[in-house]
Amino acid sequence: MEKTSPFLCGVVEGFYGRPWSMDQRKVLFHWMQQWGLNTYLYGPKDDLKHRLLWREVYSPEEEAQLRTLIAEAHSRGLRFVYALSPGQDIVFSSSCDLTLLKRKLRQVSDLGCQAFAILFDDIDHSLCQADSEAFSSFAHAQVTVTNEIYRFLGDPPVFLFCPTEYCGSLCSPSVSKSPYLQTVGEDLLPNITVIWTGSKVISRKLSVDCLAELESVLQRPPLIWDNLHANDYDSRRLFLGPFKGREPQLRSHLRGLLLNPNCEFEANYIPLHTLGSWYRSGEEERKDEDCEYCPDRALSAALHDWMEELNQPLQAGRQSTRADQRSSALSSRCKTPERSDGPSSFRGTSAVAKLPVFPLNSSSPPSSPTNVKGEREGRDGEMKRSIQPSQPLGSRLGAPSGGNRGQKANDQGLCGGKGLLSESQVRLLVGLHYLPHEHGPSAQKLLQDLTWLKSNCQAISANSKKAPQKVDEWRGRASGFLSLCDEIAQLHYSVVGGANRAVLYDLYPYVWDLRNMALVAKAFVYWLDGRVLSDSSTLGSWRNCFHWCGKTTGADLLGVESEPWVFKGGVSGEVQMLLPVGSNSELFSHPPPLFPTSRLYNIRPYHGKDKMELYRMVRQLHLRTQGGQESNFAHPDVVGDRCLGPCLAMCPEYSFILEDELGVCGCVLGIFDVRSFAKRCQASWIPAMRDKYPPKVGTTHPKTQDLIQLMEEDQGEYPDSLLYHFPSQLRLDALPELVDISISRTLLIALLTALKANGSQGVFCEVQPTDRQRLEFLTKLGFLEILRGEARSREGVVLGRLL
Repeated sequence: MEKTSPFLCGVVEGFYGRPWSMDQRKVLFHWMQQWGLNTYLYGPKDDLKHRLLWREVYSPEEEAQLRTLIAEAHSRGLRFVYALSPGQDIVFSSSCDLTLLKRKLRQVSDLGCQAFAILFDDIDHSLCQADSEAFSSFAHAQVTVTNEIYRFLGDPPVFLFCPTEYCGSLCSPSVSKSPYLQTVGEDLLPNITVIWTGSKVISRKLSVDCLAELESVLQRPPLIWDNLHANDYDSRRLFLGPFKGREPQLRSHLRGLLLNPNCEFEANYIPLHTLGSWYRSGEEERKDEDCEYCPDRALSAALHDWMEELNQPLQAGRQSTRADQRSSALSSRCKTPERSDGPSSFRGTSAVAKLPVFPLNSSSPPSSPTNVKGEREGRDGEMKRSIQPSQPLGSRLGAPSGGNRGQKANDQGLCGGKGLLSESQVRLLVGLHYLPHEHGPSAQKLLQDLTWLKSNCQAISANSKKAPQKVDEWRGRASGFLSLCDEIAQLHYSVVGGANRAVLYDLYPYVWDLRNMALVAKAFVYWLDGRVLSDSSTLGSWRNCFHWCGKTTGADLLGVESEPWVFKGGVSGEVQMLLPVGSNSELFSHPPPLFPTSRLYNIRPYHGKDKMELYRMVRQLHLRTQGGQESNFAHPDVVGDRCLGPCLAMCPEYSFILEDELGVCGCVLGIFDVRSFAKRCQASWIPAMRDKYPPKVGTTHPKTQDLIQLMEEDQGEYPDSLLYHFPSQLRLDALPELVDISISRTLLIALLTALKANGSQGVFCEVQPTDRQRLEFLTKLGFLEILRGEARSREGVVLGRLL
């Protein structure tokens, strides 16, 4: 191959995830032109349905769209590469199949495309009977068809071939001894470029030595299809970190490098910006040391430029983008060279369904998708106050926010779109969604602190002697962890309230997921102080279970060279696995709400000062649901005493509070040992209630007397067989009803985490059979019906789940 062949450097698009719009592609081409990238590889959607469409020509409408896309790329000085994946069902020896493949590519060629790629990745190695008789090997069949297509298209200057063995881990028995690669190297026409992903499908690093070995086998330099930022294999991960682990010196051993980016368009600003910095720094004629590629320096430059982009008032899909009108200067001190042609990047795993999307074009959502009266979602313009952690930990943990919420809450906070993201928040965002093999600084700190707090919580356990120095150390570390969780909540608030709806549309599912995980972890750390039982407890401990975290990702502890999909979930997944209920994936795998809310929430353990506000809240809820009037009750505490009183009085350590900027807005209660709790109720709580509400003839209101009777009936008997497997109970009388149901779910998970931490093996909840909304809510969290009313004297349905 001639040394003067242009180096292809650019991006792959079109294989997995949501297809990008034409407006987004125009922005992409603007970015590529601005940052010196030169090649765009376009492939039809890479699922089974679309892989089987290679035999069909484009319709006139599709043809017009593709012609426009090709012309737009060329107008920006970019090389447009059209890729097809016929390997799923092609019969290599069939002249009919070969004719259909030629027809399809000829149609694309007639639209102005001059560069092509034939991809045989992720397919079965076996040949059909006809092909086995016509070809000596699988590689021979692929190479023969590829060579014929190449000649048919007139020996185009760029023609890419993706082998089935496209990375070191897929080669049998090795790269240097692979008969498949040897056939490709010997028989594939010399001007056809072979695609490679490195030692793995997603390679942490690319070394000159490995590429030199491959180049010897292929008898040509490869083109790298780089999956460093591809996130199609994990619906909870996003990669915003810099292009890293690929030295610029690799260029002399490559035909090019194409980056396979995040499925979400807006997530690719930093990856492509830093790829451009890497490409420019590798120009052979550049000797200035200041231009040597440094990932951290490239990241800082990209962040600086992205800040302007993030705070632009853009709609989802970039319909109103002004990118073509803006002229952002390159932040790199190196000048942009002449356009050259770029390498390709590669996908490896089958697509995973991404989190669903939601409509964000309207500044105000429907009044209430769940028709819940008195909805709390929203914010009153400015935040009334920031959520502060409770005060048991040093000076940080404890004091409940309290206060009467009154009528302050409204719906204005749903996707308001007026805030600005600060640079520190963007750095936090990037650090939490960094790279597949590496966490950013903020994620490292989050995981390391939680691991340490979990491993050392015996210092503040409920039943151990506390050394003041150890307690202060633990609480000091906890204070820093809680501050970071608050920053994550504030980041969610700013993303939802920001002006850039395009960024919100693409990044919200990930920011939302991490916000919810931070809420649970924060509540758990609150709860540990003085409530967790030490190892001496007969109930056992969760703290010695297998876990991982640190500077690397969870998958790395399973093997240094493991692929990142071995352990899914990213930072959210690793925080999840550090929680006592982390292995119960059904508690955490839920889609984001249809209508995002920027309301700031906090979940913390109950404190005595919360009682008055909780009683007021459940009283109002009861009046609303029963259609009662204020005059129906002779005593204001009677509803609270029935619904909340026993738990708050006798097991307050298993009660969790939900609060927002306006104060307490919900709670969930737990009973750790139902048998013991029932005995204590009969011995102390019921007598106390009889004294508080004496049955004075002619003075006690009938409704009050009915509720007093229900207090006694509430402590019903449950079968021993049930309590053996499900010793703990949930009470959801004050569980809030919100547009973002994930907040209620997160509140409940916080309680399950506490119950599990102290040794509970199962929990149950009693729900009225007519309460379909609550039944559905619990069922989605893995609760199953274990007892019905006909099997006992009560009407409720008992749902349970193991922990």
